[in-house]
Amino acid sequence: MKFIDEYRQSDLARTLAGKIAAMTSQPLKIMEVCGGHTHTIFKYGIEDLLPPNIEMIHGPGCPVCVIPMGRTDDAIALARQPGVIFTTYGDAMRVPGSKMSLLDAKAGGADVRMVYSPLDALKIAKQNPNRHVVFFALGFETTSPSTAMTILQAAKDGVENFSVFCNHITIVPTLKAMLDSPDLKLDGFVGPGHVSTVIGTRTYEFVPREYGKPLVVSGFEPLDILQSVHMIVKQIVEGRAEVENQYGRVVARDGNRRALEVLFEVFEARDYFEWRGLGSIAHSGMKLKKKYSAFDAEFKFSVPGLRVADPKACQCGEILKGVKKPWECKVFGTACTPETPIGSCMVSSEGACAAYYNFGRLSKIAERAGA
Repeated sequence: MKFIDEYRQSDLARTLAGKIAAMTSQPLKIMEVCGGHTHTIFKYGIEDLLPPNIEMIHGPGCPVCVIPMGRTDDAIALARQPGVIFTTYGDAMRVPGSKMSLLDAKAGGADVRMVYSPLDALKIAKQNPNRHVVFFALGFETTSPSTAMTILQAAKDGVENFSVFCNHITIVPTLKAMLDSPDLKLDGFVGPGHVSTVIGTRTYEFVPREYGKPLVVSGFEPLDILQSVHMIVKQIVEGRAEVENQYGRVVARDGNRRALEVLFEVFEARDYFEWRGLGSIAHSGMKLKKKYSAFDAEFKFSVPGLRVADPKACQCGEILKGVKKPWECKVFGTACTPETPIGSCMVSSEGACAAYYNFGRLSKIAERAGA
């Protein structure tokens, strides 16, 4: 298949891994920020190809995983409001709240529907003028432009029975929080690909300038990630720290200007937003500007807004910070599985725990346990 098989050639993968191994024996910790990269790493066994001195740290770039339990409870409270049709992406339906998930709420009678885009939710609102449709808006700058465009369309069409429960988040404050974390020492970053198609690579220049760490924006195929790791290690060996773009076939330095214009038109930064595992991070969340408050579910409905602690048995927060690996959580693969998830990292299609579980990392865990 053109432009797919070319990025999955095993001989080239082994060659790249050999070049990485030959460059240095220095122990290096490299974080892949995006959950999509994490799944590629596990699915194609990239950790097994890399030399033992290169450790991949799995970052917080899974938008469903980082939503705190209290915000999930708020979503469930909205879904159970009389007359509400609550719409959401599929992987958010099974994320546990403090007492139930959205799927449980649906089983209990709430009208919760899976959609593929916010435009699907707007269509449902037009088809049900006597009901109020709420869209659970999630994700980094990858998905927030589609929410913004849908709000502009709703305003243009005069759809008054549509709103969004906004939980969109931004990547730069997250990276700063990771870099400022005293318990996590990183040598470089595999930068997110999808987010960068919107915001570009220029945005990351503070990472080498202020923190002296290399960052390489990467595509999502196995050879993309291996080449990105090679570029990071090469920078370290040569004593450089720069932003480089491995994903040049898709990502531009200045990003997608039209998408950015729409974001700035509809959203503004929250003073603080709470992240699972990372706590409150300043200016890391988005909210609707006052001129679009008619489409803000938090203004239209009473939302509890309570902070809820994660279950003590779940170490999803530590995993999201990269401090622990999924297999170090006591309930991983036993009480917590994709069928019976305790934490969001086991639910989402981009969660590190789900990646470990689904792509056979249990064998690696057994090897470590026997070591």
